[in-house]
Amino acid sequence: MPALCHGRFRRRAIAARLLIIFLLLAGGYPGRCQDDNDDYDDGDGGGGNTADVPLFAGIVYDRLMNLTGAFTKELSQQLNFCVKDSDKDWNQAFNFSSDLRFLVNCIKQKGELTSRLCNAAEIKFYFNSFYDKTKENTAKTNILKPNKNCNLSSWVPGCEPGWACSVGPNQQVKLNDSKVMPARTYHCDPCCSGFFCPRGLTCMIPCPLGAYCPLAKLNKTSGVCDPYNYQLPPDQPNHTCGGADMWADVYSTSQMFCPPGYYCPSTIQKISCSSGHYCRKGSTSEKRCFKKSSCKPNSSNQDITIFGALVMIALCMLLLIIYNFSGQVLSNRERRQAKSREAAARSARETVQARERWKSAKDVAKKGAVGIQAQLSRKFSRKTSKGLGISLGSSDASSSKNTGFFSKKKEPNNLTKMIQSLEENPESDEGFNLQIGDKNVKKNMPKGKEMHTRSQIFKYAYGQIEKEKALEQQNKNLTFSGVISMATDTDIRTRPVMEVAFKDLTLTLIGSKKRLLRSVTGKLMPGRVAAVMGPSGAGKTTFLSALAGKTTGCEVTGLVLINGKAEPIRCYKRIIGFVPQDDVVHGNLTVEENLWFSARCRLSAGLSKADKVLVVERIIESLGLQEIRDSLVGTVEERGISGGQRKRVNVGLEMVMEPSLLILDEPTSGLDSASSSLLLRALRREALEGVTICMVVHQPSYTLYKMFDDLILLAKGGITVYHGSVKKVEEYFSGLGINVPERVNPPDYYIDILEGITKPSAASGITCKQLPLRWMVHNGYDVPRDMLHDASDASNRGGEKISVEADAETQSIVGEVWDNVKDVLGQRKDDFENNFLHSTDLSNRSTPGVMKQYKYFLGRVGKQRLRDARIQGVEFLILGLAGVVLGTVAKMSDETFGSLGYTFTVIAVSLLCKIGALKSFSLEKLQYWRERASGMSSLAYFLARDSIDHFNTVIKPIVYLSMFYFFNNPRSSFADNYVILVALVYCVTGIGYFFAIFFQYGTAQLWSALMPVVLTLIATQETTSKFLANMCYTKWALEAFIIVNAERYTGVWLITRCGSLRQSGYDINDWGLCIAVLILYGILSRCIAFFCLVTVSRH
Repeated sequence: MPALCHGRFRRRAIAARLLIIFLLLAGGYPGRCQDDNDDYDDGDGGGGNTADVPLFAGIVYDRLMNLTGAFTKELSQQLNFCVKDSDKDWNQAFNFSSDLRFLVNCIKQKGELTSRLCNAAEIKFYFNSFYDKTKENTAKTNILKPNKNCNLSSWVPGCEPGWACSVGPNQQVKLNDSKVMPARTYHCDPCCSGFFCPRGLTCMIPCPLGAYCPLAKLNKTSGVCDPYNYQLPPDQPNHTCGGADMWADVYSTSQMFCPPGYYCPSTIQKISCSSGHYCRKGSTSEKRCFKKSSCKPNSSNQDITIFGALVMIALCMLLLIIYNFSGQVLSNRERRQAKSREAAARSARETVQARERWKSAKDVAKKGAVGIQAQLSRKFSRKTSKGLGISLGSSDASSSKNTGFFSKKKEPNNLTKMIQSLEENPESDEGFNLQIGDKNVKKNMPKGKEMHTRSQIFKYAYGQIEKEKALEQQNKNLTFSGVISMATDTDIRTRPVMEVAFKDLTLTLIGSKKRLLRSVTGKLMPGRVAAVMGPSGAGKTTFLSALAGKTTGCEVTGLVLINGKAEPIRCYKRIIGFVPQDDVVHGNLTVEENLWFSARCRLSAGLSKADKVLVVERIIESLGLQEIRDSLVGTVEERGISGGQRKRVNVGLEMVMEPSLLILDEPTSGLDSASSSLLLRALRREALEGVTICMVVHQPSYTLYKMFDDLILLAKGGITVYHGSVKKVEEYFSGLGINVPERVNPPDYYIDILEGITKPSAASGITCKQLPLRWMVHNGYDVPRDMLHDASDASNRGGEKISVEADAETQSIVGEVWDNVKDVLGQRKDDFENNFLHSTDLSNRSTPGVMKQYKYFLGRVGKQRLRDARIQGVEFLILGLAGVVLGTVAKMSDETFGSLGYTFTVIAVSLLCKIGALKSFSLEKLQYWRERASGMSSLAYFLARDSIDHFNTVIKPIVYLSMFYFFNNPRSSFADNYVILVALVYCVTGIGYFFAIFFQYGTAQLWSALMPVVLTLIATQETTSKFLANMCYTKWALEAFIIVNAERYTGVWLITRCGSLRQSGYDINDWGLCIAVLILYGILSRCIAFFCLVTVSRH
């Protein structure tokens, strides 16, 4: 209760300042020479010539209105936080030009009107006394300090509330005199209607527009003067109720306000709202209701909830149409592509089959012709032709001449040329090249951008693929590129060759000094498939990460040579493919869309679309993905393709970029033998192109094992046991006395020995700990001293388990924690360097730029959102229901300018939009990290997702306002509220990005729920410092809502507006600043989110 009284006192204090300025406008104008006492008065205080009353009323009103300019500067200086346009607000409060009847009536009743109006000194005294009230006596704000006319020794009836007096006879009143208070003790009468007379002063002040100031009537039951609730003085039976007694905020003087359901065109007239109209509290005119809403007589507000329901239904229908239409568009597009693809593939197959049938028929005919020719030759060789003297050669010549003769008569057609070319060169493809796509195809088909239709592109791609299949059967020892080059004699793209050699490669954690790899030496050759095997904890994945340049937080020693040069392998990341162990693919995209996106972003920018399609089609064909190419990969919630198919798609994402070095981490795990064999055959075809392939394999079958070229066998601790050809591995271990038993898979047997499950035979005299040492000695590598010491201990103790650092003391817990901290810091340092310190690109491949990738990302994210339209619709539905609930529960209150409903709005919209923004980045972190590591642009990725989210920034405010606005019905316009909500949604979406990127999904949801509530509480507390409140975005959103609504409260609401804004610390001129700050917060939060996106890595 004391806080409420204190708030009311502050509003009354503002009222004092405002009315001092406004009512000084009625006090006089310094430049006016006319006597201020020149009023309608014949000397007896009654009426004079009634015909002149309107004229005198107009003169008095002109004096009031002509004073605006004199106080505009003072008004703008002291009340600029609540008055935007002083002239406009003055006219809205005191422009009585449409109805001067209250002045006319007062002149008729009192005659000497000017002598009863308060001058500047009285107004200042009254409102300064009102403003100087302390917190302890705020309950008595209607009692003034003693003054010249009202004190302990002189208390005339005019000192009572609602009464006023006139000056003495022949005494003039200077209304603009701000120093001398005139003596007003004569002719004390009730205050005129349309004026208010404060208690303790004997003068009148006009009521503002929107007020209803009739004469009070005595309520005999309660003994107070209704409607102003002041009491008559005791022991004065002749004293009656007068006029209004004060004007302040709506809490203190709500009786003066025109009541809801009525409108007051003047301060002395109250009219009931007619049917079909509504009148809010303090209205000066009635407003027409919407046609479909029902407004009964005396309605204080209109019921427009039906419009909210209609808008929501229309919006739902629109979203439903968009959802169905978008799905139909995607389905139709996929069907058209499938038809074009099938037609092109069918045409290519038929062409190849026709070619094969023709060659078979030609071979048969040729064999028959050769037999006939041999028989004729034998027959004619027995006869002599002396007279003719023509040899077989001349016969051939004659035949040639005859052929030439007939050729002159008729030009052979294309079919004849094709037959002749095949007869001359049976192995040539001349004549069929127009269908299967070699050099003549490239001569006749459109060039560059001209090849833009699906049929042209697919015909070219499938023609090439079918031709390669046919030639592969005939030339199994040749590569695809070699066959095509020999058959068509055209320029073929060649991949740069990468030979990776490593010597004494050792990885040690920076803090704990734990060795992950140790003295690994070897070489990966182009065109060969190497398998990395070993027991768990052998560092197989770490070895692949070291080769790909993905290790962080480690000290790397040794040499890694690329084509014989000591260069950072990260300089070649554009031509290095790394397939992670997890199947990191986009579940809401189809198989083809996943592969096609990877190809477009990672293949050379100069490669034509037709060639990119050819690359993708080759991979789909080689991995056996034709049947599921148009199927969604699937997510945890939605079933998609099988696990084995998903694994092949995971590998295909790296194969479509045509890498020179392809590294795979357990690509066959979870696959059956048939799928594994298919995958490995596809990898071997890649190796035939000169690609260096290295992969981790667990327990391969003997058939798969024999398909590898090289084997890298690691022991626990990351030490090499064998690195060489698969064909020689059994020979090497046999030399050590380790022979593989019959019907046992060699790699399984070797891994069991390294795991300690199976021990070598006693005759071999070797332990598993000595195998790395034996390999180093066998190849002449330098052996570390500690390994020699460990090996000797192992042989002496029968191979029992030892530690490399057995003599080291056990570390303390504090030391271990500190080592772990150093490991994390080292990892962060390496991540930062990898992301921001760009190394020189040595791959000689120019991938698409940021803007091109932005276009590709934009298309991909758009497809994903269209397929997730159901989730989007649920978000819209929840937001609309929140608008209904808050608009109904937090009804619009004129006393608070709707601050309660707007506070709930800021919290609800912030919470829901932040949680909705989390899915933009939280659910695809793994996919992003993989794409970023492969060289794709993080900026393009971020901008594309943010651009798609702008759809929500525009639509979500409409969804919420379509419910909240029509159920709450504030005075501010729909457009003003929409602009604020757009800025708010933009702001909180950026904050949601930061939470999604920096935190785990569950933690980000918790932050999104708590932050708007906490910041709103901080921003609305009066004890909060201004600096801290300004740091809360909720303060600026709430201020914008309150300001845009408070501007609609004019006239009698002016003091309430100024008091409320002053109490809240808001400024009516800061609406644009509030919008700018919210947008700035959105931009700043996006910048921070992007910084986290490129620095935060997978733990």
